[in-house]
Amino acid sequence: MEKAALMQTAEEMVESFVDLPTIPQVATRVIELLDRPGVELDEVADMILADQVLAARVIKMVNSPLYKPALPIKSVKRALIYLGFRHIRELAFTCSFVDVFEGRDGVFDIKSFWEHSFGVGVVAKIIAQRVRYPDTEKAYLVGIVHDIGEVFLSYYRQDAFRALLDSVKGQPFRLVDKEAEFLGTSHNEVGLCIAKKWNFPADYREVIALHHAPEEAVIDPTLCAIVNLADLFCSVRQLDYGGTSWVSFNLADEKAWAILKGYAPHLADLDVERFCYELDDRVPEIQDMVKSIFQGIGA
Repeated sequence: MEKAALMQTAEEMVESFVDLPTIPQVATRVIELLDRPGVELDEVADMILADQVLAARVIKMVNSPLYKPALPIKSVKRALIYLGFRHIRELAFTCSFVDVFEGRDGVFDIKSFWEHSFGVGVVAKIIAQRVRYPDTEKAYLVGIVHDIGEVFLSYYRQDAFRALLDSVKGQPFRLVDKEAEFLGTSHNEVGLCIAKKWNFPADYREVIALHHAPEEAVIDPTLCAIVNLADLFCSVRQLDYGGTSWVSFNLADEKAWAILKGYAPHLADLDVERFCYELDDRVPEIQDMVKSIFQGIGA
């Protein structure tokens, strides 16, 4: 199917989502505030405390296995001191993103969506560190948001999405291809439309649109390749929306791997098998993190 047709269908579909949520304003203001030179910690803490749901999320997440504090952290200001400014943007964005999707179970339950999304974020950050990508926090964030189109299709197009999954039971398939066949578009295009509405930066939008085709990226092919490989890894390591699709891949054959080797020649010396074992060790941690984040806060 032509890309223009996929995009037109996605635009029409997203416009029909009458209750499409928005990113909470407080989180947006926090992110903007952190771009200002000379911003004070107290100023950021006061703004987060203005939204009690966001403040509760911050406390919950900073105490999760992702950040591993030695002792429980009970205040927003202490959380910000512990994290440092470098990670506050990451945390505020993540917490606001969690709130957007709360209660939106569709064909996929929201917990499995978060396990996959956080899984891709964490693995993308690890891969970014290995290839010496300069902004590992960005790799983490775009990893989390790469599948926003998926959760909206699962929620807003439940009948068609369920029919899609029923049609391929017991068969290997790529969800993105079946979406185009059944819906006339895919989560790539739907996610891109939503990212535009939410004013995501251009490089974030590119990853959302092209995380299955990083070779087509022009803004930041390396970032797209990082998320592509993180997504593939999570799809074969129990972080795959409950095993609804079957994916197998040979790293050496992946276009994303070729992109990363071109960016980071030192990868030629990487022990790939050992690296995959290292990533495997993070899977239980990610599952525990998702469980801890959602316990006691509207879930």
